[in-house]
Amino acid sequence: MHVWQSEKLHIGVLGRIRPYGQPYPNQSDLEWLENLWLEEPDPAAFYPKISGFFILLLGCRRSGQLKMINDHVGALPLYWRHQAGTTQAGTRLAYVAGDDASVSPQSVYNYFYYHCIPGPYTLYANVQKLLPGSGISLSEQSVKPLALYIPRYDVDTDIQALQRECFSLVEKAVAWNAGPECGAFLSGGLDSSTVAGMLAKQQTPAKTFSIGFHAKGYDETPYAEITAKHFTTEHLTHYLEPGEITEHFIEVAAAFDQPFGNSSALAAYICAKFAKQHGVSVLLAGDGGDELFGGNERYAKQKIFEVYHNLPGWLRGTADALFYDSPLGQLPVGKKVRSYIQQARVPMPHRLHTYNFLKRMDPASMFTDNVWQAVDPNVPGEMYQQRYDACPAADMLERMLYLDWKFTLADNDLVKVTQMCELAGVEVRFPLIEKELVDFSCRVPSSEKLPGNKLRYFYKNSFKGFLADETLNKSKHGFGLPFGVWMKQEPALQALTNELLTSFKTRGIMQPEFVDQAMHIYQQGHQGYYGELIWIMLVFEAWMQRQ
Repeated sequence: MHVWQSEKLHIGVLGRIRPYGQPYPNQSDLEWLENLWLEEPDPAAFYPKISGFFILLLGCRRSGQLKMINDHVGALPLYWRHQAGTTQAGTRLAYVAGDDASVSPQSVYNYFYYHCIPGPYTLYANVQKLLPGSGISLSEQSVKPLALYIPRYDVDTDIQALQRECFSLVEKAVAWNAGPECGAFLSGGLDSSTVAGMLAKQQTPAKTFSIGFHAKGYDETPYAEITAKHFTTEHLTHYLEPGEITEHFIEVAAAFDQPFGNSSALAAYICAKFAKQHGVSVLLAGDGGDELFGGNERYAKQKIFEVYHNLPGWLRGTADALFYDSPLGQLPVGKKVRSYIQQARVPMPHRLHTYNFLKRMDPASMFTDNVWQAVDPNVPGEMYQQRYDACPAADMLERMLYLDWKFTLADNDLVKVTQMCELAGVEVRFPLIEKELVDFSCRVPSSEKLPGNKLRYFYKNSFKGFLADETLNKSKHGFGLPFGVWMKQEPALQALTNELLTSFKTRGIMQPEFVDQAMHIYQQGHQGYYGELIWIMLVFEAWMQRQ
């Protein structure tokens, strides 16, 4: 932590902080931050003038008040609890929870719903996690929440000027984050390729690193090599072998503050470790571009379903009567229409979770009575709805993006990459979600981000002539781990799975019969969907054993 003390203030900074629109200054000199605070002591007025990825502590000597503030995407965790007039806070959950911590059944349920535990919940009943773009103000009497980051959707119409500005902002953001012993993750997608290309403008040669898989449908290294060749980077690829999952599974699962079920975490760790072995101490990651500029398939899919909601009431009623409530819905073509109506009837944002395990199955038959009777199954959906409704924009795409800033980035991807890089001994930085770029994205019309089903349309046009054509034209690909495929092939992985599942069945969380059933269905061929369900059970058990 960087600390600054004066006659009026105590300031502490974890992470990296800078004046809005300017490069990162010397982190040990925080006088500029004190001056900003003294000019604008109201946090809501002060917050727009700072940027970066940080936890900021501001203590006023005169009033005795302490404010704890995080950045706009909550890149660094801050856990806190207030009990018996005392507040404890820190970046490590176990430290804040203390010896009297009790596991929250609701948080366990939330984990199996989201494959992580979204804030403000934590695994422990008495501890909260600070939401992104927020803070708390502490006094001897109370804890007051601070809502600080509220995006403004002031849309511009000069698209060509916006494209030039987008390119310039990305170039600046990478330059602000580049430094000695720096490299970049390179998956071959739009975002990592952009970061790699911009890093190549800063360093010669830029170092880039990829993870490959000897599994059909998972490996994207050919696209990474296209980008590496296009920008003449010093590119290295590590091919992840199934044995490495067995070797590192427990270590990776236990590295998180609480159970975390994103299966690509292990690949992120191996890639960061690989980069560390080749002289890199800072890695630039491309996370965030999809969530700013409309790059996920679900955004386009939901636009199709929204057509149903925009129909006049009489026309919806006619379609329902013909295809949903009549025998026509059982005919081959009618079945497709009926399926469309069935999904479209679910209001946003709950429609995004149509394929969730706990929506497709009966959760009462999944969990033991002790867990099921202690939870409210509506809580995960209510959290989602609250975030969706809190978006200042009325546009559905903007609301989905705003959802993902929290649930996909703050609660998931940033946790994954940050923790795995820390485990590997590498610092990670996220240039594509610097605050200026997030703010800028709100000025781009949603009709330009995603016209029809053209994902990342505005962004791709902004980087034509810079990125390789193959990169601009490639289809969207996730960064998953072929666990479901490999578990069927590798005896050591099968043994680890059986050992952990056997222990998990005795923990009193899920019905042992359900665990056996999930494993049986997986073995019958549903290796993707049920492989993911098994993975999150294994991670939970491994974490509980180690912690």
